[in-house]
Amino acid sequence: MKATGFISLWTLLALPCGPLANPAEREDVVKHAIKLHRGKGAVITQRKQWVMESCRKLSGLLRQKNVVLNKLKNAIRAVEKDAGLSDEEKLFQVHTFEIFQKELNESENSVFQAIHGLQRALQGDYKDVVNMKESSRQRLEALREAAIKEEMEYVELLAAEKHQVEALKNMQHQNKSLSMLDEILEDVRKAADRLEEEIEEHAFDDNKSVRGVNFEAVLRVEEDEANSKRNASKREVEDDLGLSMLIDSQNNQYILTKPRDSTIPRADHHFIKDIVTIGMLSLPCGWLCTTIGLPTMFGYIICGVLLGPSGLNSIKSIVQVETLGEFGVFFTLFLVGLEFSPERLRKVWKISLQGPCYMTVLMIAFGLLWGHLLQIRPTQSVFISTCLSLSSTPLVSRFLAGSVRGDKEGDIDYSSVLLGMLVMQDVQLGLFIAVMPTLIQAGVSTYSSIFKEILRILILIGQILFSLAAVFLLCLVIKTYLIGPYYRKLHTESKGNKEILILGITAFTFLMLTITELLDVSMELGCFLAGALISSQGHMVTEEIMCCIEPIRDFLAIIFFASIGLHVFPTFVIYELTVLLFLTLSVVIMKFVLAVLVLSLILPKTSQYIKWIVSAGLAQVSEFSFVLGSRARRAGIISREVYLLILSVTTLSLLLAPALWRAAIMKCVPRPERRSST
Repeated sequence: MKATGFISLWTLLALPCGPLANPAEREDVVKHAIKLHRGKGAVITQRKQWVMESCRKLSGLLRQKNVVLNKLKNAIRAVEKDAGLSDEEKLFQVHTFEIFQKELNESENSVFQAIHGLQRALQGDYKDVVNMKESSRQRLEALREAAIKEEMEYVELLAAEKHQVEALKNMQHQNKSLSMLDEILEDVRKAADRLEEEIEEHAFDDNKSVRGVNFEAVLRVEEDEANSKRNASKREVEDDLGLSMLIDSQNNQYILTKPRDSTIPRADHHFIKDIVTIGMLSLPCGWLCTTIGLPTMFGYIICGVLLGPSGLNSIKSIVQVETLGEFGVFFTLFLVGLEFSPERLRKVWKISLQGPCYMTVLMIAFGLLWGHLLQIRPTQSVFISTCLSLSSTPLVSRFLAGSVRGDKEGDIDYSSVLLGMLVMQDVQLGLFIAVMPTLIQAGVSTYSSIFKEILRILILIGQILFSLAAVFLLCLVIKTYLIGPYYRKLHTESKGNKEILILGITAFTFLMLTITELLDVSMELGCFLAGALISSQGHMVTEEIMCCIEPIRDFLAIIFFASIGLHVFPTFVIYELTVLLFLTLSVVIMKFVLAVLVLSLILPKTSQYIKWIVSAGLAQVSEFSFVLGSRARRAGIISREVYLLILSVTTLSLLLAPALWRAAIMKCVPRPERRSST
């Protein structure tokens, strides 16, 4: 390239001269250099004269910088030898001089980096996008490092300024007598300084060199205000409290999780407004669904749609709302376990274990067949089939809430079979989440490593089975030796005060949740088992705890179903309504037929009639497909289009579920039980 002839010019400019005075001069030098390089400048003698003048300027700046550095070193030595200064004052002045030294050195390094960056760009090929991308990445990294250094220097200057103010106060206090109140306040100030130093975590300095940590450019934005003057004081307070929002280059939004100063109480007002808004709008939406004969949960989903990104876009703390909604799942499954006694679990454990496994295998087989016909990658086919094989435990548990739990003597209760299979699907969910990293690697692996990937999957399955065995063994020990005395102690301490009972039951639920999570089993299974263990203490215990926990569950369930609505996009559904309806009906019919087929093989002859109800309860897609789909999209297993299809099919299947459930109840359940089941 022609740039090679210009490299010598920049080498001559950079090596003997050094940094430019300021960005304006540097820009003039660069423009003049490029102009000369293109042959539109002056003659050769003028070029040489321009280079010599620029070099003299840069050399003069370097000499001036060295002189200043020597003066700073002498000043530091003079301060250290000055006996009239206190140790704190010496430390402050020396620190100030060192900051100025660092500023001079960083300014010089920045100029050299700019020169070398331009030289690297001139050596490259302007038609090579990869080369330009690499040059841009290197400049971005250099700018990030420079920004971090400047930020640290600014923080040091703030600390030095604070130290100077404190030194002046100390001098003033030494020149006048302090009152008793002033002495007390001075002691309190020193104690507060020590407290801040003790509790402050240097998270930035501790993590900036950790592997996998990258410097990112973010925008710090304040809440939009109609009247900036009227709200100026409010923004100043929020700025001090760190309650503004950060946005990175990928459009991810962040809020404060842990402040630097933990002595000041803080509240996320965005999150508070979101919860208040959801609570107020859920009432009319739920009432409207009740009026037209739909379950109230669909009103809560509609509430999320109206407030979410596809509606008014008024929810700012989406992640926090979804996190709080997860507690609705936890308490829902706890109450499901509370109604699901271990005796009934033993009665249907074979069906609960075999049914979901057979259905998942059949769904994957059909998925691989259709994937082969449509030329879809096997990993993508396996993932989509596994997502669609899962059913919604919270939705079905709401269907079964309050239903009668018994038919003829000796028959198997449909609710026991249905809940048992759903719990097993939750276990499969935990297994699938554990296997997902291997599935991601299998998508980019060659055929020579497929055997190793299969071996890894088998090892993971063995680990999950071992964890399940450990969990159920622990449950047996708790049921035999611990749960009885624990509940009697809670009941004794909570007479006249339900707080202890609620707290004790909640703590036990969270303990089981933590144990199953540590053993790499789904947290939902731990909540279910906690309810099942407590239900072993008798019907009276179950009724007492249910009266205390149900209001908490109901409120958190509203948040959970509203968080599902945040991921529903009506415009996309309307644009592709025909395709989505066809796909949804295909999935629902396929799941219903497969469930009927599997249950026909594993149910006793005397209980064959319940296969229609159980199949209707399983013929929808779990809301956890949202979680699995988002992880798979980030990992590159599925595309954006497939992800949106999964979300839409899941939503439509959940909307069709109540109609299918009611049809099955009307057909198979006797009239006295029908009213409470629907």
